[in-house]
Amino acid sequence: MVTANGVSGNNGSSDRPSNVARQRAAILFVNFLLIILAYYQVKSASRSLLIEHWGSDRFPYVWIASALILGLFIGFYHRLVERYRRLRIVLGSCLLFIILLIVFRVMLESMGAAASIGFYIFVDILSVVLVEQFWSLANTTNDAENGRRSYWFVATGGLVGGVLGGILAAALLHYTPMTTPDLLLSCAALLAVVFGLNMVMGRMGLYEEKTGTGPSVRMAEGWRALVRSRYLLLIAAALLCAQLAEPLVEYQFLKAVEAAYSELDKRTIFISGFFSVLGMVSIGINLVITPLVHRFFGFMAGLLAQPVVVAICSLSFAAVPSLLMASVMKIGDRGLSYSINRASKEQLYIPIDPVRTYQAKAWIDMLGYRLFKILGSALILLFTQWPPLGLEVSQLSWITITVCAAWITVIGLLAREYRSVVPVSLPV
Repeated sequence: MVTANGVSGNNGSSDRPSNVARQRAAILFVNFLLIILAYYQVKSASRSLLIEHWGSDRFPYVWIASALILGLFIGFYHRLVERYRRLRIVLGSCLLFIILLIVFRVMLESMGAAASIGFYIFVDILSVVLVEQFWSLANTTNDAENGRRSYWFVATGGLVGGVLGGILAAALLHYTPMTTPDLLLSCAALLAVVFGLNMVMGRMGLYEEKTGTGPSVRMAEGWRALVRSRYLLLIAAALLCAQLAEPLVEYQFLKAVEAAYSELDKRTIFISGFFSVLGMVSIGINLVITPLVHRFFGFMAGLLAQPVVVAICSLSFAAVPSLLMASVMKIGDRGLSYSINRASKEQLYIPIDPVRTYQAKAWIDMLGYRLFKILGSALILLFTQWPPLGLEVSQLSWITITVCAAWITVIGLLAREYRSVVPVSLPV
């Protein structure tokens, strides 16, 4: 029998805990891969369907609505997590999402325009909940040492799932009679596999939760933790600059896709294939470039990579507003965000007390990201659709470049503050 910490209750074998930890890491890898694989079935479909019924100009409005609804939903979701075991939440979420995917598939037949908006927001909720509950469950069933040894491997499962998810979605549309709305059913089927895998893990005792896995954080505590620390404020500013630039780049990319592909399934195939390429680029950067940059230049250079590349790509798109340049710009943004930026930003929290880190990240994740997504969407509307400005889509690049300049400045201030927080000489 295996206890919560992975120690065998039947014998004192010293290698039993490590065997259980490796087994848990392998299953978590597969689990995360399947979750992201399922999500990428509907990620491209949600964007393609919204373009089909409403056009890319309506995306900023939907992003604002999605951010507001997500803010309300995540608060409700966290109250559920406080009351019930996380494994029960995972299983219940999978079942609910499977049912809703089938409902949306039916609705897209009869009320496609209205259903496409609800479906897009639903996909946003699905991605946030599935990923958050996966890591929440992983964090409550692993200790710090196991996390340090295995999380890089587990996280790679998500990157691989993104690559395979895009390939699978494109292949299903290209080689089978399935159409874009049918991808909801392939997502539901994969979530059924995730449900079964989590059931098996629960029965194997691999999801026994540890007690005292983290402090309970209220929103006010996260805000106070930020305003009391210049260092934490600069971290928040750097992360939120990234969140401000993301919708600007996304909007330009979707406008270019809409102009290039007028047919629904062909557009979905392109977006799915693009996400696969994006995932492969992220994996390559994570495995090859990130270690080299961190070793020879420090992790602050890793943080600088994304705004510098996004600024250069945005300037190129302003000069040549094509689908190719929009795709390169999108890869420069999300490809670096998923790889070197993510690996670098986590190192910023190492010098900070864990409780303050937990509080600050709670505020940034639960409120800050959504506020800045709304702000980025409002900037798009202000400069492109609300008179008297009426900028062309390529001219939005100058707004992105301005955001990147502020982003780079914040990172420079953050590097200086880091040296005062960490007195020893460390590469930054």
